[in-house]
Amino acid sequence: MTRYIFICGGVISGVGKGVATASIGAILKSKGFKVSAMKIDPYLNVDAGTMNPIEHGEVFVTEDGEETDQDVGHYERFLDNNIYAVNYMTSGKVYLSVIEKERNLEYDGKCVETIPHIPNEVIRRIKAAERKTKADFLLIEIGGTVGEYQNNVFFEAARRLKLKYPEKVLFVLVTYLPIPSKLGEMKTKPTQMAIRTLNSLGVQPDIVLARSQLPLDRPRKRKISVSGNIDIKDVISAPDVESIYEVPLNFEKEKIGERILKKFGLKNRPSRFKEWERLVKVIETAKKSLKIGIVGKYFQTGKFVLADSYISVIEAIKHSVWHFGFKPEIKWLNAEKYEKNSSALKELEDFSAVIVPGGFGKRGVEGKILAIKYVREHKIPFLGLCYGLQLATIEIARHLAGLKKAHTTEVDSHTSFPVIDILSDQREKIEKKDYGGTMRLGAYKCQLNQNSLAYRAYKKRTVYERHRHRYEVNNKFLLQLKKVGLKVAGKNPERNLVEIIEFKDHPYFVATQFHPEFKSRPLRPHPLFRELIRQAIKRAGI
Repeated sequence: MTRYIFICGGVISGVGKGVATASIGAILKSKGFKVSAMKIDPYLNVDAGTMNPIEHGEVFVTEDGEETDQDVGHYERFLDNNIYAVNYMTSGKVYLSVIEKERNLEYDGKCVETIPHIPNEVIRRIKAAERKTKADFLLIEIGGTVGEYQNNVFFEAARRLKLKYPEKVLFVLVTYLPIPSKLGEMKTKPTQMAIRTLNSLGVQPDIVLARSQLPLDRPRKRKISVSGNIDIKDVISAPDVESIYEVPLNFEKEKIGERILKKFGLKNRPSRFKEWERLVKVIETAKKSLKIGIVGKYFQTGKFVLADSYISVIEAIKHSVWHFGFKPEIKWLNAEKYEKNSSALKELEDFSAVIVPGGFGKRGVEGKILAIKYVREHKIPFLGLCYGLQLATIEIARHLAGLKKAHTTEVDSHTSFPVIDILSDQREKIEKKDYGGTMRLGAYKCQLNQNSLAYRAYKKRTVYERHRHRYEVNNKFLLQLKKVGLKVAGKNPERNLVEIIEFKDHPYFVATQFHPEFKSRPLRPHPLFRELIRQAIKRAGI
């Protein structure tokens, strides 16, 4: 039977539960176990697709087309396994399912209540993930923090599983120990309170992952141990690190894998982390840096820059730069700045490569198009992702094919030259404002042109890549675009849809309708990112 490890957070949100979950999974996998992970989000959104990326971060798309939380991306990268739709649930998904069952008379006329029916539905979904993955360990991250009332039903479900399978369920609490600058002392009281709050829900943590700026000393571990009724060996120090890929190695130093196996009555196994250790050594020792620019708009809230909006893009860049032994230097470039001052485009000369990632809406679009024009004309290695492909197509149409007012109907529904247009089967849904789950989502086949940069990168004819969009290249304009240098490097054969474009006489001008960043792994960089960085290194002359 699958063993369950619930990972929850205390004190503050954003403490790193996703990375902690992924790291524990990586450790157990390194010991030869089959591991999977799932995320529970407390939001009433049915999926993450309708959440604001500035507030919530990136929407990560699974192979089977589920729009999920960015932590699912961490799971895939650390475990090097695909995570599927069944491994993601939200409060909205759970409540909707219960209500639909009630409407369908599936409760045989019983009064349907929050307790027990919502926890029962949560357990049903956990069991479904277990059947799908057939994992030895299923790691279940509960979003938010202990004490948020909307999470109580999830803790109730976890409590019931523990009651039914006492030898098969484990709880890990990820908590934060602040060091107030005026005091200069690491404080354990917030962690103690988080443990007591968890206790009030009928749950006792088996392991505490203590996040802080610095490693925990023994007196703090002892305090948490005594007040939290936890063995001192189960208080794991999790200090800040330069790279999240150091986290599994730090956890292993604290013997968390051994502690978990012991609690489940399993014999410890040696970890196989040699490749991971080599990666971390490169991260720590790389001297020469490579400057990569990302032109986008989902960056800022107030005075803070939120990299989470493009976290998979960032990680994909890092994977490829580290692959060549360099240090990534990633710079955020605000597209709206180029709209106000076109002379600012000259800063693109300072970069070894430029990426225009995905997005929606009209804000910043003209600035992105100007940036694409600049990198095309100045032969700066370029990778466009999803909206990046659409805007690259518009740029070529406007400035080379003579279609001056070419646009996407997403921005200009009355454009004379709709080089990017809505999928016909989605138009009716858009008119009805039925936006949730209406896009081309998940993995689709792409057949590559053998005379293309993309084919040389992938080294195979057919690939499957993940999508998240409604609009496509309008095939009616392809002949005109091809005449001025656009090359179709990949197509979806079933629907004759453009998947990859390139531009002739350019070292690396590649754009994809899909999101290759979702399939990049720390030990296996995505081919298109890898080849972008190869060209960036040539440009940098290092």
